[in-house]
Amino acid sequence: MRLLLPAVALALGLVPASGAASARTQAPSPISFAAVGDMALAPSADGGASFFSRVRAALTGDVVLGNLEGTLATGGYSKCSASSTNCFAFRAPPAYAAVLKRSGFTIVNLANNHALDYGPTGQAQTIAALDHVGLRHTGRPGEITYLRVGAARVAILGFAPYRWAQSLLDLPAAERLVRKASAHADVVLVTMHAGAEGASHEHVRPGTETFLGENRGNAIAFSHAVVRAGADLVVGSGPHVLRGLEWYRGRLIAYSLGNFLGNGTLSIAGPGGISAVLQVRLRRNGAWDGGRIVSVRLVSPGVPVLDQSAAADAEVRSLSKEDFGRNAVRVGENGRLLPPAWRTG
Repeated sequence: MRLLLPAVALALGLVPASGAASARTQAPSPISFAAVGDMALAPSADGGASFFSRVRAALTGDVVLGNLEGTLATGGYSKCSASSTNCFAFRAPPAYAAVLKRSGFTIVNLANNHALDYGPTGQAQTIAALDHVGLRHTGRPGEITYLRVGAARVAILGFAPYRWAQSLLDLPAAERLVRKASAHADVVLVTMHAGAEGASHEHVRPGTETFLGENRGNAIAFSHAVVRAGADLVVGSGPHVLRGLEWYRGRLIAYSLGNFLGNGTLSIAGPGGISAVLQVRLRRNGAWDGGRIVSVRLVSPGVPVLDQSAAADAEVRSLSKEDFGRNAVRVGENGRLLPPAWRTG
């Protein structure tokens, strides 16, 4: 039977007036996002079954994003020489792509310093493994990944300061790519791999950051530029510690979500073991609808568990206030995220 428009059905007496009004005014559901930081997988005796088993309930959303540090491969040659003492190359079995998929992830970022740990062969095998299980990816030069969420289209772009990634050092090029994505999507999510690493780099500072002689980008300038170009949410990784949350032009910028999985690959000592799942809801026009952080801790050998002490809440609340002042996103009870008090819209 052909469906009737609400106004026609009302005229024929088939629906009450209140039902017709509801059909006309009901707003579309917001788009839900969950994002985590750095994941450097290594072979596990249980085939990765324990990697996310204790945080699975938090990895839910229309879009669930993580930063995949390293490769899912069997081939390629390590970038590290046999005599190196300060070089790290990460590789896990291609079958672990299915672990990520089953754990709730819908997309992973490949724009980072470990994407080419085993050269072009390792990267090609990683992409093939992800494609095989239907897990989307983003972050290569010029790449815009689109996901359909109901009637809405979400664009996701990854940036890093490396030749094999979409560059975050070239701000005009980044702006052009984000504007292109914004023209073809309802909501734009940008993920960046930026900033120096370690416990002494929890604070976001203006200017370019360097680490081990590398230009790690100007995270503030980059984030502000892509928001102005049309990004509705910016999520950072790379420093391996949590960083603060900034409110800029009505959009949330999470400068680093810290470590999320490092089974024998990443340090979980001190701040490196405090992590979070960022959960955000955006309206179909990209406007803020709400969010929270779910506090997580990494326990030996480097797997995430929910943290009842809510250490991440306190950490992010403090860092946000110290680094962004009146533009800090407020962290309330149970990790609830609130725009700055001065915001009126």
